[in-house]
Amino acid sequence: MKRRSPFALIVFCATAALVAALASAVVFTSATVALAVARGTPASEERVALAQAEKSGEGNQAPPDAPQSRIFAGMITDDHCGARHAPDSGKSPSECVKMCIGHGSHYALVNGDKRYLLEGDSEELGKLASQRANIAGSLSGDTIRVSSVSATQ
Repeated sequence: MKRRSPFALIVFCATAALVAALASAVVFTSATVALAVARGTPASEERVALAQAEKSGEGNQAPPDAPQSRIFAGMITDDHCGARHAPDSGKSPSECVKMCIGHGSHYALVNGDKRYLLEGDSEELGKLASQRANIAGSLSGDTIRVSSVSATQ
């Protein structure tokens, strides 16, 4: 049996640790990219739409930072309770939303795992509290500037 130097063992361990670190970095980077693609971030959707518009010659209509009006569907609720209202409160979901709004919460739109704050006519939003609705407005970050509200049929 050939005897190896301690230096060879140190080099082997350092190389193995480096390979493991690089493999972990590749796995975590891939997972992060896959998650971002799966979520379909609005910024990436806007970039794709802008690139398609430039290819078709329609790229000069609006600057890329200008918010565009879209239709959002979901349940109108508040940013405190979200879609899960306290079952033991003795209040209907609509009453719970209105109570939370009265205590300083803001209206929100919830659709699955997406949650948007709503800025707009509180009276119109209050009429459809805890109901599914279509919201027309422009998205800025996680806030929708509401231009119109209608109940989902």
